[in-house]
Amino acid sequence: MSQVSVLSRWLPHPLVSVIVGLSWVMLAHSLDAATLTMALLLAIIIPRLVRPFIDHTPNINWLEAIKLFFVVVWDIIISNILIAKLVLGPSHNIHPKWFRVPLDSQHEEVNTLLAMIITTTPGTVTAGIDQDRGDILVHALSTEDPEAEIQTIKARYEKPLLQIFGVNTGESV
Repeated sequence: MSQVSVLSRWLPHPLVSVIVGLSWVMLAHSLDAATLTMALLLAIIIPRLVRPFIDHTPNINWLEAIKLFFVVVWDIIISNILIAKLVLGPSHNIHPKWFRVPLDSQHEEVNTLLAMIITTTPGTVTAGIDQDRGDILVHALSTEDPEAEIQTIKARYEKPLLQIFGVNTGESV
């Protein structure tokens, strides 16, 4: 059995440690010694407690991940405005539709994150992964052209997710 380094024993998930420590500091709205000490303790203890529940983080293209983050945030803002206009306007303008988005990969993280992105974007009522069919079933609040929606989802979200995780089309994990 290989020796586990001291650093990986104390900080099994460094990114989680950073997030926990920064979250504590932001919640406390302070940079005093007590707050920083507590942030450090939590940054060490919490990741060690959740170590058995977190798999190894895959190699991620962080530049692409950051770009996708901003695309999703922008889409959420714009969608909120469009949906507010739609909901506050005449009800005959609402055209709910079910449609299926075919998946280019069986990569679990890609498909799970794609479904999460779809459901967080306003205008999508629900989305569910159908592993047997290899697609995501989406219920949109209103769409005139489901095929255009599918192409938008694939271009704006699925393609970047595949790049983030370095997945070739058809690859499964």
